[in-house]
Amino acid sequence: MNAQAATARDEVVFASARRVNQALTARMEKRALQWMAERAPKWVSSDQLTLMGFCAQVGAGIFYGLSRYNRYALLLVILCLVLNWLGDSMDGTLARVRRQQRPRYGFYVDHMADIFGAVALMCGLGCSGFLHWQTAVAMLVAFLLLSSESYLATYTLTCFQLSQGIFGPTEIRILLIIGNLALLRSPYSTLFGHKMLLFDLGGTIAAASMFAMAMAVTVRHTAQLYRQEPLP
Repeated sequence: MNAQAATARDEVVFASARRVNQALTARMEKRALQWMAERAPKWVSSDQLTLMGFCAQVGAGIFYGLSRYNRYALLLVILCLVLNWLGDSMDGTLARVRRQQRPRYGFYVDHMADIFGAVALMCGLGCSGFLHWQTAVAMLVAFLLLSSESYLATYTLTCFQLSQGIFGPTEIRILLIIGNLALLRSPYSTLFGHKMLLFDLGGTIAAASMFAMAMAVTVRHTAQLYRQEPLP
Protein backbone atom coordinates (compact mmCIF):
# COMPACT_ATOMS: atom_id res chain seq x y z
CA MET A 1 0.00 0.00 0.00
CA ASN A 2 2.78 2.42 0.96
CA ALA A 3 4.76 1.48 -2.16
CA GLN A 4 1.72 2.16 -4.36
CA ALA A 5 1.15 5.52 -2.68
CA ALA A 6 4.82 6.46 -3.14
CA THR A 7 4.69 5.51 -6.82
CA ALA A 8 1.52 7.54 -7.37
CA ARG A 9 3.06 10.53 -5.54
CA ASP A 10 6.24 10.35 -7.70
CA GLU A 11 4.18 10.28 -10.88
CA VAL A 12 2.29 13.40 -9.78
CA VAL A 13 5.47 15.28 -8.81
CA PHE A 14 7.44 14.39 -11.96
CA ALA A 15 7.05 16.93 -14.76
CA SER A 16 8.38 16.46 -18.27
CA ALA A 17 10.96 19.03 -19.32
CA ARG A 18 10.24 21.46 -22.12
CA ARG A 19 11.97 20.27 -25.30
CA VAL A 20 13.90 22.84 -27.37
CA ASN A 21 15.29 22.02 -30.81
CA GLN A 22 16.64 24.86 -32.96
CA ALA A 23 18.71 22.71 -35.31
CA LEU A 24 18.76 23.35 -39.05
CA THR A 25 16.69 20.29 -39.89
CA ALA A 26 14.39 20.40 -36.83
CA ARG A 27 11.16 21.53 -38.49
CA MET A 28 11.45 19.30 -41.53
CA GLU A 29 12.50 16.35 -39.36
CA LYS A 30 9.56 16.85 -37.00
CA ARG A 31 7.06 16.78 -39.88
CA ALA A 32 8.67 13.69 -41.40
CA LEU A 33 8.72 11.81 -38.09
CA GLN A 34 5.11 12.74 -37.38
CA TRP A 35 4.07 11.48 -40.83
CA MET A 36 5.92 8.18 -40.36
CA ALA A 37 4.68 7.65 -36.81
CA GLU A 38 1.05 8.08 -37.84
CA ARG A 39 1.50 5.40 -40.52
CA ALA A 40 3.72 2.99 -38.58
CA PRO A 41 2.42 -0.62 -38.32
CA LYS A 42 0.71 -1.46 -35.03
CA TRP A 43 3.30 -4.12 -34.22
CA VAL A 44 6.09 -1.54 -34.16
CA SER A 45 6.70 -0.19 -30.65
CA SER A 46 8.80 2.66 -29.30
CA ASP A 47 10.95 0.14 -27.39
CA GLN A 48 11.72 -1.70 -30.64
CA LEU A 49 12.74 1.57 -32.28
CA THR A 50 15.02 2.44 -29.35
CA LEU A 51 16.65 -0.98 -29.57
CA MET A 52 17.06 -0.64 -33.33
CA GLY A 53 18.69 2.79 -32.96
CA PHE A 54 21.10 1.47 -30.34
CA CYS A 55 22.04 -1.65 -32.33
CA ALA A 56 22.52 0.47 -35.46
CA GLN A 57 24.93 2.79 -33.64
CA VAL A 58 26.90 -0.18 -32.30
CA GLY A 59 26.86 -1.59 -35.83
CA ALA A 60 28.26 1.67 -37.16
CA GLY A 61 31.16 1.33 -34.72
CA ILE A 62 31.79 -2.27 -35.82
CA PHE A 63 31.79 -1.36 -39.50
CA TYR A 64 34.09 1.59 -38.84
CA GLY A 65 36.52 -0.91 -37.34
CA LEU A 66 36.14 -3.23 -40.34
CA SER A 67 36.70 -0.34 -42.74
CA ARG A 68 40.37 -0.53 -41.79
CA TYR A 69 40.54 -3.66 -43.95
CA ASN A 70 37.92 -2.77 -46.57
CA ARG A 71 37.04 0.87 -47.16
CA TYR A 72 33.64 -0.06 -48.61
CA ALA A 73 32.49 -1.01 -45.10
CA LEU A 74 31.95 2.75 -44.80
CA LEU A 75 28.81 2.28 -46.91
CA LEU A 76 27.45 -0.02 -44.21
CA VAL A 77 28.33 2.64 -41.65
CA ILE A 78 26.12 5.05 -43.60
CA LEU A 79 23.25 2.53 -43.58
CA CYS A 80 23.65 2.11 -39.81
CA LEU A 81 23.62 5.88 -39.28
CA VAL A 82 20.34 6.14 -41.20
CA LEU A 83 18.81 3.30 -39.14
CA ASN A 84 20.12 4.94 -35.97
CA TRP A 85 18.40 8.19 -36.95
CA LEU A 86 15.14 6.35 -37.62
CA GLY A 87 15.15 4.45 -34.33
CA ASP A 88 16.57 7.17 -32.10
CA SER A 89 14.42 9.96 -33.52
CA MET A 90 11.09 8.21 -34.01
CA ASP A 91 10.74 6.27 -30.75
CA GLY A 92 9.58 9.30 -28.80
CA THR A 93 7.40 10.59 -31.64
CA LEU A 94 5.66 7.23 -31.93
CA ALA A 95 5.00 7.18 -28.18
CA ARG A 96 3.51 10.69 -28.31
CA VAL A 97 1.35 9.93 -31.35
CA ARG A 98 -0.06 6.81 -29.64
CA ARG A 99 -0.30 8.57 -26.26
CA GLN A 100 1.98 5.97 -24.68
CA GLN A 101 4.50 8.36 -23.15
CA ARG A 102 6.71 7.08 -20.34
CA PRO A 103 8.71 10.27 -19.64
CA ARG A 104 11.09 8.93 -16.97
CA TYR A 105 11.65 5.54 -18.58
CA GLY A 106 11.99 7.02 -22.06
CA PHE A 107 14.41 9.75 -21.03
CA TYR A 108 16.63 7.39 -19.04
CA VAL A 109 16.74 4.47 -21.49
CA ASP A 110 17.07 6.63 -24.60
CA HIS A 111 20.03 8.58 -23.29
CA MET A 112 21.83 5.66 -21.72
CA ALA A 113 21.56 3.99 -25.15
CA ASP A 114 23.05 7.17 -26.67
CA ILE A 115 25.98 7.07 -24.24
CA PHE A 116 26.83 3.41 -24.79
CA GLY A 117 26.28 3.84 -28.53
CA ALA A 118 28.65 6.82 -28.63
CA VAL A 119 31.33 4.77 -26.86
CA ALA A 120 30.93 2.00 -29.44
CA LEU A 121 31.03 4.48 -32.33
CA MET A 122 34.17 6.22 -31.11
CA CYS A 123 35.90 2.90 -30.40
CA GLY A 124 35.14 1.83 -33.95
CA LEU A 125 36.46 5.11 -35.32
CA GLY A 126 39.61 4.71 -33.25
CA CYS A 127 40.15 1.25 -34.78
CA SER A 128 39.42 2.38 -38.33
CA GLY A 129 42.80 3.95 -39.06
CA PHE A 130 41.06 7.01 -40.49
CA LEU A 131 41.96 9.08 -37.43
CA HIS A 132 44.24 8.77 -34.42
CA TRP A 133 43.01 7.32 -31.14
CA GLN A 134 43.70 10.61 -29.38
CA THR A 135 41.19 12.36 -31.63
CA ALA A 136 38.53 9.70 -31.05
CA VAL A 137 39.02 9.90 -27.27
CA ALA A 138 38.86 13.70 -27.33
CA MET A 139 35.57 13.58 -29.25
CA LEU A 140 34.11 11.03 -26.84
CA VAL A 141 35.13 13.01 -23.74
CA ALA A 142 33.73 16.22 -25.24
CA PHE A 143 30.47 14.48 -26.16
CA LEU A 144 30.06 13.00 -22.67
CA LEU A 145 30.83 16.37 -21.08
CA LEU A 146 28.26 18.16 -23.23
CA SER A 147 25.72 15.38 -22.64
CA SER A 148 26.22 15.53 -18.87
CA GLU A 149 25.64 19.28 -18.88
CA SER A 150 22.48 18.80 -20.94
CA TYR A 151 21.05 16.17 -18.58
CA LEU A 152 21.84 18.25 -15.48
CA ALA A 153 20.25 21.30 -17.08
CA THR A 154 17.17 19.24 -17.93
CA TYR A 155 16.77 18.34 -14.25
CA THR A 156 17.56 21.75 -12.75
CA LEU A 157 15.94 24.00 -15.38
CA THR A 158 13.22 21.63 -16.71
CA CYS A 159 14.33 22.45 -20.24
CA PHE A 160 15.80 19.76 -22.45
CA GLN A 161 18.04 21.27 -25.15
CA LEU A 162 18.08 18.82 -28.06
CA SER A 163 20.44 21.00 -30.09
CA GLN A 164 23.31 23.39 -29.49
CA GLY A 165 22.77 26.30 -31.81
CA ILE A 166 21.96 25.02 -35.28
CA PHE A 167 23.54 21.63 -34.67
CA GLY A 168 21.73 18.61 -33.28
CA PRO A 169 22.14 14.82 -33.56
CA THR A 170 20.72 14.76 -37.10
CA GLU A 171 23.21 17.35 -38.34
CA ILE A 172 26.06 15.35 -36.80
CA ARG A 173 24.88 12.21 -38.60
CA ILE A 174 24.70 14.13 -41.88
CA LEU A 175 28.26 15.40 -41.41
CA LEU A 176 29.44 11.84 -40.68
CA ILE A 177 27.75 10.56 -43.83
CA ILE A 178 29.39 13.28 -45.92
CA GLY A 179 32.72 12.49 -44.28
CA ASN A 180 32.34 8.78 -45.04
CA LEU A 181 31.68 9.52 -48.71
CA ALA A 182 34.78 11.72 -48.76
CA LEU A 183 36.82 8.89 -47.19
CA LEU A 184 35.88 6.61 -50.07
CA ARG A 185 37.74 9.02 -52.34
CA SER A 186 40.69 9.78 -50.05
CA PRO A 187 41.32 9.63 -46.26
CA TYR A 188 43.53 12.72 -46.40
CA SER A 189 43.04 16.46 -46.59
CA THR A 190 45.44 19.37 -46.94
CA LEU A 191 45.42 22.31 -44.54
CA PHE A 192 47.82 25.24 -45.07
CA GLY A 193 50.02 23.00 -47.18
CA HIS A 194 50.15 20.19 -44.60
CA LYS A 195 48.71 16.78 -45.42
CA MET A 196 46.71 15.18 -42.62
CA LEU A 197 43.94 12.66 -42.05
CA LEU A 198 40.55 14.13 -42.96
CA PHE A 199 38.85 12.75 -39.84
CA ASP A 200 41.67 14.01 -37.62
CA LEU A 201 40.92 17.51 -38.91
CA GLY A 202 37.16 17.14 -38.59
CA GLY A 203 37.40 15.36 -35.24
CA THR A 204 39.67 18.02 -33.76
CA ILE A 205 37.26 20.76 -34.85
CA ALA A 206 34.30 18.77 -33.48
CA ALA A 207 35.97 18.09 -30.12
CA ALA A 208 37.08 21.71 -29.69
CA SER A 209 33.59 22.96 -30.62
CA MET A 210 31.88 20.61 -28.13
CA PHE A 211 34.30 21.59 -25.34
CA ALA A 212 33.67 25.28 -26.08
CA MET A 213 29.88 24.78 -26.16
CA ALA A 214 29.98 22.84 -22.88
CA MET A 215 31.89 25.65 -21.16
CA ALA A 216 29.66 28.36 -22.62
CA VAL A 217 26.35 26.73 -21.63
CA THR A 218 27.76 25.86 -18.18
CA VAL A 219 28.54 29.53 -17.54
CA ARG A 220 25.14 30.59 -18.88
CA HIS A 221 23.17 28.06 -16.87
CA THR A 222 25.19 28.70 -13.71
CA ALA A 223 24.37 32.41 -13.97
CA GLN A 224 20.70 31.62 -14.65
CA LEU A 225 20.46 29.31 -11.64
CA TYR A 226 22.27 31.83 -9.42
CA ARG A 227 19.73 34.50 -10.38
CA GLN A 228 16.92 32.10 -9.51
CA GLU A 229 18.54 31.01 -6.23
CA PRO A 230 20.71 33.90 -4.96
CA LEU A 231 22.42 33.91 -1.60
CA PRO A 232 20.30 35.60 1.11
